[in-house]
Amino acid sequence: MPKEFIVALLDTMAPFAALNWLKAFRHFFKWCSERKLVRSDPMLGIRLKRPKSDGHACWTEDEIAMFEAHYPIGSKPRLALALGIYTGQRRGDVVRIGRQHIRDGVLAVRQQKTGVTLTIPIHPALATIIAATPIGHLTLLTTNSGKSYRGDDFTDQFRAWCDAAGLPGRCVFHGLRKAALTRLADAGCTAHEIAAISGHKTLSEVQRYTQAADQARLARAAMGRMANESVKPEPGKVSKPLSRLEKKLG
Repeated sequence: MPKEFIVALLDTMAPFAALNWLKAFRHFFKWCSERKLVRSDPMLGIRLKRPKSDGHACWTEDEIAMFEAHYPIGSKPRLALALGIYTGQRRGDVVRIGRQHIRDGVLAVRQQKTGVTLTIPIHPALATIIAATPIGHLTLLTTNSGKSYRGDDFTDQFRAWCDAAGLPGRCVFHGLRKAALTRLADAGCTAHEIAAISGHKTLSEVQRYTQAADQARLARAAMGRMANESVKPEPGKVSKPLSRLEKKLG
């Protein structure tokens, strides 16, 4: 398989698909090289630019309300949504949360990705939903057979819940993490306060949410001031009582 063929093949693919195929080709030809099945590795020197992306879409408040309207408190889907919104954690961490991780109204969760243990106060709305929902012995979220979810299984199940609620394909569980951080930013939380919940090691990612919230807040304030300026009386015009007083003093 000549290098030119692989490059031409990757050029026909969408950016993210090309990256995935590039990774697969590299692993495959490394395996072949180690077993002397090819004379040289055709993948050497092939590079692709990583496409720019904002990642998974953030849920809007309307989409959250749509999901909540379809699934009442006490249902498993509503619990899943609440865990995403009120903890701000990733899928792999949420499916491992159990009652044993909650003590005196505080959730302790060790993040798989970072290895950091976070302590997060339980939001009153989440506490209400947990209390109203049948849960498993080890994890709050369980399959229909009572077992804990594996990551991919939960992804498939959450997709089915979203489809049943009429939500678009862009609504995935990780988007709830972004919605949670957006809510915190809109509430005026600092980047450090948000990171204390999200577990981000650096503030660069978190600052995107706070900057967007600050921009919206400043824009509202600016437009409010302009609106107030527009209703001020024009120079030279005075009220009728003041006009009569001016004539008397005249």
